[in-house]
Amino acid sequence: MRTSSPSIVCVLLDVFLGSLAVVTICGNLLVLISIIYFKQLHTPTNSLILSLAVADLLVGVVVFPFSMEFSVSSCLYSEHLFCKVRESFDVTLSTASILNLCCISIDRYYAVCHPLTYRTKINVHVVVIMILVSWSFPVLVAIGFIMAGIKHEKCEQMCFIDVLLANILGSIFSFYLPVILMLCIYLRIFLVAQRQVRSIQGATASKMERKATKTLAIVMGLFLMCWSPFFLCISFQLLNDVSVPAAVIESLNWLALSNSMLNPFIYAFFYSWFRSAFRMIISRKIFQGDFSNTKLL
Repeated sequence: MRTSSPSIVCVLLDVFLGSLAVVTICGNLLVLISIIYFKQLHTPTNSLILSLAVADLLVGVVVFPFSMEFSVSSCLYSEHLFCKVRESFDVTLSTASILNLCCISIDRYYAVCHPLTYRTKINVHVVVIMILVSWSFPVLVAIGFIMAGIKHEKCEQMCFIDVLLANILGSIFSFYLPVILMLCIYLRIFLVAQRQVRSIQGATASKMERKATKTLAIVMGLFLMCWSPFFLCISFQLLNDVSVPAAVIESLNWLALSNSMLNPFIYAFFYSWFRSAFRMIISRKIFQGDFSNTKLL
């Protein structure tokens, strides 16, 4: 339970985490409005980015407030309904965000490595299936966590293996497998991009190669920086049967959630047409007339 008079640390923590939530919500709202409003952005690829933005927006709207209450109270490891609801939202939306990132990497793979067949391979139907999988699988994972928790309440030793497997399998399918897939895909994209720029002479090729390297390094680097510490810590705790301090787990969880704040910058700010759309939205120009057919540069 909270104390009657929150400490200065709790107040500062609330302000800091609240600021993260505001930035996350605003950034993903810009992506959502841009893709929905401007017809130029109505593409299968941007549908995946739209799905990612929805997941990240919900992380900012739902998971962040729950996690703020969770972090500054003593409900850690409690079986209270509030904590179970928080965990289910956390698992569902975070996994959905990761899987949407994975789908975007698959889209980029076909765009770069198979440009001639890209439009036939990644069509509207394929994108819809990707989005459905990205959202339905996390719901199943969250249900598995909740069921394991309920079973854990009713027994002490017999269900330990079931709970352990649920947590391990959840980490494998929610993080480790998507990460391995994304690393393989982005490595392949990078190698193909290198071969493509070798045929171009002069400084232009060098500039293109540096940009491709920088983009891929930022995409995977920030993703791994945010998510790896949390899942490695959880895996270490489960496999070695050790107790990790609650403050450490919560700090790593917030680092992981911050990826939802960074995604709009990573996947949108790299593209000039998104930057143009953001400028028009922030300046409220879209409210002064119909600019939905505007050609974004």
